Amino acid sequence: MNSKLSINLMIADRRYAFNINREEEAVWREAAKKINEKVLQYKQKKYKDKDTQDFLALASLQYAMQLLETKKRTDIVPILEELNDIDAKLGDFLEQ
Repeated sequence: MNSKLSINLMIADRRYAFNINREEEAVWREAAKKINEKVLQYKQKKYKDKDTQDFLALASLQYAMQLLETKKRTDIVPILEELNDIDAKLGDFLEQ
C-alpha cells in the first residue's frame, strides 16, 4: 500500500495540490480549514478594504505568533538547566 496520498486543498478560494503522507491527511485538511476560517473572519469583520493576500498575511502572522508562544511555554531547556544547577549546588553542599 502506498503511504503517499495526493490531495487538493482549497485555501482562500484557490486550489492547491499536495502529495502528503496518508496518515497526515486529517491534519492537512484541518490546517486548511483553520486558515480559511481565519481569512473569512478577517474578510467579514475587520478589514473590508483589504484583499485576500492581506488576509492570508494576517492569518499567517496570527498562527506564527501562536506557534512561537506555544514553543516558549513548552521550552523546558531553561528549567532543566536551572534544575541541573540546583542539583550541583546540593551535591556540593552534601559533600561538605
